[in-house]
Amino acid sequence: MGAPGPRPLIYYGEEWPKIIVRSCLYFTRFAPFGLSTVSRKLDRSHKLQQRAEAFFPGGVNSPVRAFRAVGGEPPVIVSGQGARMTDADGNSYLDYVLSWGPLILGHCAPQVLEAVLDAARRGTSFGASTPAEADLAERVIDAFPSIEKMRFVSSGTEATMSAIRLARAATSRKYIVKFEGCYHGHSDALLVKAGSGVATFGIPGSAGVPEEFVKFTLALPYNNPSALEEAFTKFKGQIACVILEPVVGNMGCVPPKPGYHEFVRELTRREGSLLIFDEVMTGFRVSYGGAQQLYNIKPDLTTLGKVIGGGLPVGAYGGSAALMDQISPLGPVYQAGTLSGNPLAMAAGVAMLKTLGEGRNTLYPAMNALSKKLVDGVSQAARDNGIKITANQVGSMFTWFFTDHEVFDWDTAAPCDTALFGRFHRGMLDRGVWLPPSQFEAAFLSTVHTEADISATVQAARETFAELKS
Repeated sequence: MGAPGPRPLIYYGEEWPKIIVRSCLYFTRFAPFGLSTVSRKLDRSHKLQQRAEAFFPGGVNSPVRAFRAVGGEPPVIVSGQGARMTDADGNSYLDYVLSWGPLILGHCAPQVLEAVLDAARRGTSFGASTPAEADLAERVIDAFPSIEKMRFVSSGTEATMSAIRLARAATSRKYIVKFEGCYHGHSDALLVKAGSGVATFGIPGSAGVPEEFVKFTLALPYNNPSALEEAFTKFKGQIACVILEPVVGNMGCVPPKPGYHEFVRELTRREGSLLIFDEVMTGFRVSYGGAQQLYNIKPDLTTLGKVIGGGLPVGAYGGSAALMDQISPLGPVYQAGTLSGNPLAMAAGVAMLKTLGEGRNTLYPAMNALSKKLVDGVSQAARDNGIKITANQVGSMFTWFFTDHEVFDWDTAAPCDTALFGRFHRGMLDRGVWLPPSQFEAAFLSTVHTEADISATVQAARETFAELKS
C-alpha cells in the first residue's frame, strides 16, 4: 500500500489492513491519496447488469440504481472499505452516497464487522426476543429524549407507515399532512408528490395506488407556514398528524427556514395533531441526537432507519410511553414483524452507536468541517468555470443544485438543470468519485473521509467542470 497517508477521523490502528483482508474483499486499486482520470472499463459490470436484467425489472432492486436520471452504465459494486467502493472491473471510487447515508463510519468499519460476525455465530434470526434489542434501544433513547418507548421494524418505510397508523388511532382522525418533495417510503398513502425516485421519473404518485387510498393525504409545499395554516383551517379537527423530513434529503438536501419547525410544532400542538419527524436520513447524521437535537424541537413521534443498524436493514419508531403503549400487545394498534429486532442488525447498531456516542464531541465537528470544505470547494470550482450552482449543507449532508437560485422547497428544486447534473455525475464517476445518481438526492460524508480525499474530489470536480464548459 506504500507509505501511510493522513489518518482518517477514526483511526483503526496499524492492524486495520489485516482486518480488511480477513473481513472484506480488499481493493485491487486502493489509491487512497488521490484520484486520476482513467478510462474506466465496465466490461464485467456490463455483463453482470445484462444478467440481472433477466431477473429484475430494469436489472435493479431499487430504481435509482439503474442510473436512468444521469445516464451511463451503472457499475456493479463488489466491495467497500472505508470511504471507498470497488466495482466488478476493479475501478475504485470515493463514496459520497454511503448506502444512502447510514454508513457514518464508512464501509466495513471493523467494530461493526466484528459485532455482526460475533452475533452471526450465535444465530442469524430467532423470531423471538434477544438481549441486544434492549441494548440498542437504550442507546437510541439516550440520544433522543423525545422517545420514551420504541418499536423496531425492518425498514424506514415500515416505520413511517406504522407511526402514521398510531397517530390516526391516537387522535381518532383520518387526514395526514406531508410535504411535496419529501419521501417517507413507498406505502400507498405516502406516494403523493414524493421526492427522490418519484421526482426523478416525473411520476405524480405511482400506478397501482387507487385515489381512495390517498384522499386523506394532504401534500403541501415545504417551508411554507401559510399553506400549513390554511390546511388546518380547512380541515379543522380532522388532521391526525404532520410528517416531515426535518432536513429534506429526497429532493436534495433542503433545510428548514429559520423558525419553520417551531411554527409547525406550535401549530400541531395547538390543533391536537401529532408531529412526526422522519429522521431516517437525519438521525445520528446531522447530530448525534438527530435534527430534533440540532433544532431543539420535540416531536411526538420519531422514525429512524438503517443508521441504527450500522447500515443493516432495520427501522424504528418511538415516542412517549403513553403513545407507544397503544401498540399491540398492550393496545389496539396492530403491528408485527418476524425480523423486527433481528440480532445481526441489533449487534451492528450497538457497535455503531457506541462509537458515535463516545466520539460525538470530536467526530461530528470534524466531519461537518470537512463537509463544508468539500461543498465550498466544489461550488467554487463550478463558479470558476461559469457554471451556475447552489449548495445546501446541514452537517455532513449536502447537495449541489445546478441552478443559480436558492432551493428551499420542491418548486425551487424542480427547475434544476438535471441534464447538466447528469454530465457532471458521469465526469466525476470517470474520475473515481461516486455521487448520488440523481440531482434530487443528498450526498453524505463519513468519519473516514480524509483531507486528501476532499482535495482529490475538489480537483476532480474542477477538471469535470472545465470539461463541461468546453
